[in-house]
Amino acid sequence: MPSWQESTAPTPEVDRKCKLAYSLVKIWPGQEQSPVNRIAQFEDMTYSGSRLDRELFQANPAAFLENAIKEYVSSSPSNCFEAFNGGPIFDEPLVGFADGDDPIFKDYKVTIGDFHLTPREALERHLTRKEQEEQQQQTKVSIISWVLPITYETRLSLRRESIVPSLRWNHTRWRGQDFINELAHHIVSLLERLGHQAVAPELADFYQVLNLPDGFTSNWSQRHVAYAAGLGTFSLSGGFITPRGIALRCSSVICDVPLPPNPKTYENHLANCLFYTDGSCRRCIERCPADAISEHGHDRKRCGEFLLDEQKAILKELGRQEDYLGYYLGCGLCQTKVPCEAGIPPKIRDNIPQRQ
Repeated sequence: MPSWQESTAPTPEVDRKCKLAYSLVKIWPGQEQSPVNRIAQFEDMTYSGSRLDRELFQANPAAFLENAIKEYVSSSPSNCFEAFNGGPIFDEPLVGFADGDDPIFKDYKVTIGDFHLTPREALERHLTRKEQEEQQQQTKVSIISWVLPITYETRLSLRRESIVPSLRWNHTRWRGQDFINELAHHIVSLLERLGHQAVAPELADFYQVLNLPDGFTSNWSQRHVAYAAGLGTFSLSGGFITPRGIALRCSSVICDVPLPPNPKTYENHLANCLFYTDGSCRRCIERCPADAISEHGHDRKRCGEFLLDEQKAILKELGRQEDYLGYYLGCGLCQTKVPCEAGIPPKIRDNIPQRQ
């Protein structure tokens, strides 16, 4: 049986809490309120910076923040589809921490580009914009990074596709992005209520997406931040393979809280990919409808051309435009029906027990 067929159904607790939270939003007292305000009310019922929160936070900041992220994912009505019977968009996340002064962030200025911000640079820019220059030189800078695995039902829907994404995957791309932004905002707000400085770079006004000759890139790569936090490694397709697989989204927050960095247990930045391990897998090459993946890696320029210039015309030819969202559809075909879809490939995982 192919390893991607070993994937299990979504976490029952996430599914149960998602449906409960969604029902609360629909029956919330004060129906005249906007959905945004009702979600804000829901947020106030979770971690709020109360005295108890402060005590728990001070006792173990890392555990407190990890629990806050996981609880929000499992309980927020925003992590629920408006369609598809209101099921969860994402499963329980993986959470990791990195030292903001880790030398790897200097390395990224070479491997990605000198435009890529270090965590300290990003936090200082944020504080400058808040007119708090006197606080710019933080004694400690840490990164909270998390990975949001895409649910089994959504991955199953995309396995059946070969040219365009499934409707459920498309909604995960755009409704999921709304939730990712909301979660990052929630963690920043929580840290500020607890008396700390924090910023979500992807939501900041200094965040940039650059159109370079070899394709689109940004000045804050969530995947590279997740690698620095020890959450996984890269793939031939340019994706990020974690213990929960490659079908995922990443996000992060920078803060001035001293947090213990996760160990980097991987031998190198490609260690979880079968192609780079022994050359035995080319499934992502076969799955790519744009011919943007080869044994030389991921052609970001060709991928972008397909997403922005060709994909919607193909969808129209197929007569499937209805209910799709966004200025592009998303894709993700290289993240499903592959051995790393829902975990580190068994051939690698089983030979390296310490990576479990």
